[in-house]
Amino acid sequence: MDDWQPRTVKPSPQGFFSRRTGWTALLMSLALVAIIGLSLSQGSVSINGPELWQAILHRGSEVNQTIIWELRLPRVIAALVVGAALGASGALMQGMLRNGLASPFLLGISAGAGLVAVTLLSLGFWQQWVPLGAWLGAMLTTLFVYLLARQGSTLSVERLLLGGVAVSALFGALQSALLLISDDGRVQSALTWLVGSLNGRGWQEVQIAGPYVLIALIFSCLLASSINLLNLGDDLSVGLGLSPLRARALIGATAALLAAGAVSMAGLIGFVGLIVPHGVRLLVGTDYRVVLPFSAVGGAFVLAFADLLSRLGTVELPVGIVTAFLGSPVFIWLLYRRSGMGGV
Repeated sequence: MDDWQPRTVKPSPQGFFSRRTGWTALLMSLALVAIIGLSLSQGSVSINGPELWQAILHRGSEVNQTIIWELRLPRVIAALVVGAALGASGALMQGMLRNGLASPFLLGISAGAGLVAVTLLSLGFWQQWVPLGAWLGAMLTTLFVYLLARQGSTLSVERLLLGGVAVSALFGALQSALLLISDDGRVQSALTWLVGSLNGRGWQEVQIAGPYVLIALIFSCLLASSINLLNLGDDLSVGLGLSPLRARALIGATAALLAAGAVSMAGLIGFVGLIVPHGVRLLVGTDYRVVLPFSAVGGAFVLAFADLLSRLGTVELPVGIVTAFLGSPVFIWLLYRRSGMGGV
């Protein structure tokens, strides 16, 4: 069996409520609170603890209140929402495909979203249309790939993967062609969006995408038992009363909705959905009733941490570049570790 494949057996109730899981939840919660506090207080203007608390309560300096409520707080919430969506989406994809190399953008989500966004930016449309256009492009591309993968009453995992790769290659070529014929100013805007950025994200983006991402996160946790059964194998899952086609359709649609919501808010941010589920499984095991919520929390922490790092220097970096810097060494280490254990 491929060593990259997340191995899942039907968990026992005792494993679900283990002491290890409780301690991990406590530590992750404390880390998340700490990174939120640091993100709100650090930046081009540092705000100490008492001043930060006063600004949150709408007291003290009006400048600090403006910085917290109009600039940093919506950006931090956007980072948490996007990170949680990517982490949960990655866990759903890896569980559905039983492949630890799966990521939220495997089904062509990034390619469809990127093509629509680049088209809108290249043609000079209002940038307010980009999030909605990216979301629609991601969902329509995912639907198209699913139609390619369907074989009668079954869903071919191989065709799903190959279809996603083919669509991504085609749409990537179209993106490059559009960028080549666009004006320099529009190219810069498109590249900033393609690499992933939280700069300038405000309450409007949070209010538009946040609610349906939250609903999708809750629904994803309800699919945990189905993923656990799928990891036992299709034959056994059918014997236990699960329809693999219906389950994969629901899981894939939810993962696509989460990834599309993240893309519509922040552009294309890689490695979060790929790496976070691996780390979560190392900490709490392979029971997806635990892996899914912990992947959401872990993704929120990782992206908030990456966003904090992106704006600590003299020049702010797009957060997608920071996640690539952080995620690539981790991915190489995982590959080396698996190779040493006799895996791929």
